[in-house]
Amino acid sequence: MLFLQNIGVLVYLYQKQLGMIDVDVILQVLEEQRELWVRRSEEQFFEFDSQLAQVVIGVRRSGKSTLCHKVLKERGVAYAYVSFDDDRLVGMQTNELNTLLRCLYQIYGVEIQYVFFDEIQNVEGWHIFVNRLLRSGLRVFITGSNAKLLSGELATHLTGRYNEIRLFPFSFAEYCAYHNIDTKSITTKADAIRRNAFMQYINDGGFPEVQALNNKRGYMQSLLDAVLQKDIQQRFRIRNVDILRKTTYQLISTPCQCINYDELSEIFTVSDKTLRNYVDYLRQAFLVQLLPKFSFKSKERIVGEKTYLVDTGLENNRDYSMAAENSGWRLENVIYIELLRRCSNKYLDVYYYKPTTNSKEIDFVVCNQNKPQELIQVAYDISQKHSTGRSLPW
Repeated sequence: MLFLQNIGVLVYLYQKQLGMIDVDVILQVLEEQRELWVRRSEEQFFEFDSQLAQVVIGVRRSGKSTLCHKVLKERGVAYAYVSFDDDRLVGMQTNELNTLLRCLYQIYGVEIQYVFFDEIQNVEGWHIFVNRLLRSGLRVFITGSNAKLLSGELATHLTGRYNEIRLFPFSFAEYCAYHNIDTKSITTKADAIRRNAFMQYINDGGFPEVQALNNKRGYMQSLLDAVLQKDIQQRFRIRNVDILRKTTYQLISTPCQCINYDELSEIFTVSDKTLRNYVDYLRQAFLVQLLPKFSFKSKERIVGEKTYLVDTGLENNRDYSMAAENSGWRLENVIYIELLRRCSNKYLDVYYYKPTTNSKEIDFVVCNQNKPQELIQVAYDISQKHSTGRSLPW
């Protein structure tokens, strides 16, 4: 017994020497996270009986963890959970993930068939570990706040063995469900309540946690800071953080518009290439969504992309906000995010149509491959008639 104790001390000292995380710390983190149950009702895209990893991606604090917890609990399966966003797990190495798995078995039992890894992209080389679990027959649920998790790592290392589920902040229907707002009654009072709720929604947004807060500005600013620092600055090793922040605020202040890189380059005195990289980083972090122009020519589709916010609450509820009261733009932004929510899992694409600088614009064109399925024009006030001013090419 004394020999085994000495071996344990030597292992502990060896781990400390290598800078490895103490097993006791891992056990403590897992035990605490075990109690962090959250709820949300969206599960239609999960494939429980599939051998594929179920991957939920989206902007920070959009409810990814809550969604996974809910579907797993409603399914009634035993599962283990760990969040790698915990500061005590920062710096965990690939060779420590097996120790983590052993700790999960110790806490949740060896009979578990499902494991849920929250923000696992924080661990370098995590895909090797996940691949091994998938080959062993375990069902793996993964969440991530950075599109790099999907486009750069999952596609390469999991080689198609994943089911992608994109999650956005609350839709207006989910917002109404959260606030117990009647969406079916046709009485004058119910209609007035819904109209008031919708104006509140397009101004404050749909992030789940912000709904119950009075200090919405503090929450949204901390969210914005977390995205810029953790998902962009640290990951892409940004040196000019001030320009990144100014670019972000400019895009937030001017949603539903084409990006004028030449103008921004002159204002911020940085290259066009740097600005394009920053916009792409914001897209990868899901803070902004880009809308391409409809054209049968690939070159024209990548020119003149418009930017939209993942949540309209970012316009008002942040530091140094001077957002104009433009309900039309907010409505257009909300509709585009709703289109992405509905179309992304149906393999439909969304564009806008504006063939020339002087022609009228169609806000959204929903396409199945190269075949337009639906045209959508957004207007806050429809008292005046509008025309595209030109025949359509299809």
